[in-house]
Amino acid sequence: MEADAWQRVGRDVLALLLAASCPGCDRGGTLLCDGCRMLLRADPREARTPQGMLVHAALRYEGVPARAIRRLKEEGATMLAHPLGAALAAVLRPHARDALVVPVPTSRSAFRRRGYRVPDLLVRRAGLTAHRILRPTRRTGDQRELGREARARNVAGSMRALAGRGRRVVIVDDVVTTGATLDEAARALRAAGFVPVCAVALAATPRLRDTVKSSRADSDMSVHGD
Repeated sequence: MEADAWQRVGRDVLALLLAASCPGCDRGGTLLCDGCRMLLRADPREARTPQGMLVHAALRYEGVPARAIRRLKEEGATMLAHPLGAALAAVLRPHARDALVVPVPTSRSAFRRRGYRVPDLLVRRAGLTAHRILRPTRRTGDQRELGREARARNVAGSMRALAGRGRRVVIVDDVVTTGATLDEAARALRAAGFVPVCAVALAATPRLRDTVKSSRADSDMSVHGD
């Protein structure tokens, strides 16, 4: 690339930084400040879906992590996939050693709107291969205002999978609220011959707070004998 071309690229990058603000604290001139970057470090926790599948989550979906994820999903800030992918990697890698990593499928409308699939992008930024084995079979309604049972009905029968022949899989999603989507993904994978071993999510919402267990807190309690 010629020198003037590099200069144009440099000016574009500088303009992007000057127009950017940190999603965590709104500090200008940065895509993510150092303080908020520290808050995106993995704090592993565990939960169960309604059907009993174990879910490992890297972060709580609140505060800085929630704002960073929303900016990635809603505003196209794909550069945030790097620190978020690092958090996911800390939880995903131990479970992906002998299993395929299968992201929850993105709806066609969401893909057209964003131009990328968020779970797949996060898996790649975690340094792993996303196996697009699951496919949506029908449109589902917006899950955000639905309760646990309504969410399960909304997604029931909404996915299918390619033939599996007994392969072990880890299901990955960006955010888990009740776990209904993960249960539907597991159902479709089992029907195709796969063996889901667990699910991994970048973040778990506060709705799961009563059932979520922080690995860090458990470690602290075991040390202090509480």
